[in-house]
Amino acid sequence: MVLVFAEAIKGQFKKAAFEAVTYGAQTAQLLGSQCVALTLGDVQNAGQLGVYGANKVLNINGAAFENFDSQVFASAIAQATEKLGATVVVLSHTSTGKSLLGRLAARLNAGSVAGAKSLPDVSGGGFKVTKGVYSGKAIATYEISSPIKLISLAGNEIPLKATGNEVAVETLEVSAPASKVKVLSVKRQEGIVPLPEATTVVSAGRGMKGPENWGIVEDLAKVMGATTACSRPVADADWRPHHEHVGQTGVAIRPNLYIAIGISGAIQHLAGVNQSKVIVVINKDPEAPFFKAADYGVVGDLFEVVPKLTAAMEKFKAA
Repeated sequence: MVLVFAEAIKGQFKKAAFEAVTYGAQTAQLLGSQCVALTLGDVQNAGQLGVYGANKVLNINGAAFENFDSQVFASAIAQATEKLGATVVVLSHTSTGKSLLGRLAARLNAGSVAGAKSLPDVSGGGFKVTKGVYSGKAIATYEISSPIKLISLAGNEIPLKATGNEVAVETLEVSAPASKVKVLSVKRQEGIVPLPEATTVVSAGRGMKGPENWGIVEDLAKVMGATTACSRPVADADWRPHHEHVGQTGVAIRPNLYIAIGISGAIQHLAGVNQSKVIVVINKDPEAPFFKAADYGVVGDLFEVVPKLTAAMEKFKAA
């Protein structure tokens, strides 16, 4: 059996949860097994996970799951794994999944792969998974030989597939420990697609010359339905909020399209964005390092190029 922890925030699923269930369903098919989705806490519309391939959806509810505590969540998932006899456990490679993976590996004495980017190769009775290494510059293949196998799935690596129908949600009973964490307040960015889940990202750097010029970036992002991001110097200068910082020391992203505006392309920045499917660079310096990693490049003044690109996108959408 493949058990998928479907992460929910404030009772709502994000794209990462549907990707994890899609991955789990396809893995179960390879193994000739079933995919069971597990939700924790008060989750709305959990039955919709069946649309993405879950044969069954289980819920463990209780006050202990109102706020995230990695010890409490790991204990519940581990008990569910043992109770159901699951041999593969799938998580999302989010901040929550990263917090859980190590704890679960220790509890279940399981081999794990963090940030997997492909379905497992189960030929010959093995179980091999690939992931990016050296900041995405290479791909490594890991073979997991333990009885229970743990995988966290990198975002935007597996296309969503609606292959099933909604299913009834069943309750699973486990003994959840009391949380040792007291949550005083929670602050989240609302109303935007989180960077790790975004399929289109418009990012800008010091070439913008100041925060007062950011309107042209936001206009382009709005017409494209994109999430905005920035380079580290921009976040350090407080031109943009730090949650928008992408790169080796910020958020690592894998969008289908990444547009870099006025960013030179230092190695630290490239390390966080080089797994993007398509990279477009706009820079007036033809020697900017970013052009070496770009699929498409525009050499020109961003203050002229970006408004023209926005106008062209508006015209395209109107047509």
